[in-house]
Amino acid sequence: MQNNKFKSGFCAIIGMPNVGKSTLLNAIAGQKIAIISDKPQTTRNKILAIYSTDEAQIIFTDTPGIHNPHNKLGEFMVKAANESMRDTDVVIFVVDASKGIRDKEREIAGNIGKLKIPAVLVINKIDTVKKEDLLPMIADFSSIHDFEDIIPISAKERDGVDSLLSIIQSYLEEGPMFYDEDMVTDQPERQIAAEIIREKMLWLLEEEVPHGIAIEITRMRQKPKVTEINATINCERKSHKGIIIGKNGEMLKKIGTMARADIEHMLGRKVYLELWVKVKDDWRNSDYLIKNFGYKDDDII
Repeated sequence: MQNNKFKSGFCAIIGMPNVGKSTLLNAIAGQKIAIISDKPQTTRNKILAIYSTDEAQIIFTDTPGIHNPHNKLGEFMVKAANESMRDTDVVIFVVDASKGIRDKEREIAGNIGKLKIPAVLVINKIDTVKKEDLLPMIADFSSIHDFEDIIPISAKERDGVDSLLSIIQSYLEEGPMFYDEDMVTDQPERQIAAEIIREKMLWLLEEEVPHGIAIEITRMRQKPKVTEINATINCERKSHKGIIIGKNGEMLKKIGTMARADIEHMLGRKVYLELWVKVKDDWRNSDYLIKNFGYKDDDII
């Protein structure tokens, strides 16, 4: 039950690709709602995580990594990241402790000051460096922008996440509960299932192939003992199709087996998953196909 001083608000998680934003989001949600990969530009659109307690509700947005786009899909991703910083109450700027400070991060830190809202610097992956190595990084970032707080964490180990949540809550004002207290995301099950399939491809496939794929869930039907899912893997080149299917269909089978296990965990029931592969030439530069595959401007807050 809400008390008279219940707080609520929105928090945007921003940063360069592969700094651990999705890992942090999953740690906050307590379950996988955002896919994880060591490849850059894993997240393509905004993903909402809802953190609720008796005292507060924080709505987090995990955004695509801020990078220099090379196609229309990349432009969409950067737009999603930049737009997420508007109409938000707190910004969390995540950086990778093991990478030091990069020029793009200096630029982002400088631009944060224009927002005129509380900004917290989160130095992630502290489990990969020595504590004394963090001090120059903290000093350098502090000289660029006067962050309200600087929090070293390990999202993977969930070290420091509770402290971060308390700090974010301190910057929120009194407000209503926007979502039911048992909700952890606004993402439909179909969308999460599609992203899980894409995650496994990011893990299993090399180089450009996984970045040129889009997953469509063409059918998702609940039966008494099983959920049947039909999904189409769209790729950009005929040669990529062969790689995705693999010799005697082994790669496609491996992708399906790994994805099915995670989808079953998400749904809490048995899943029958059938995958198909189609070629859609250069879809990442097609406005029509980008929207058709679910990347829409109205998904940007």
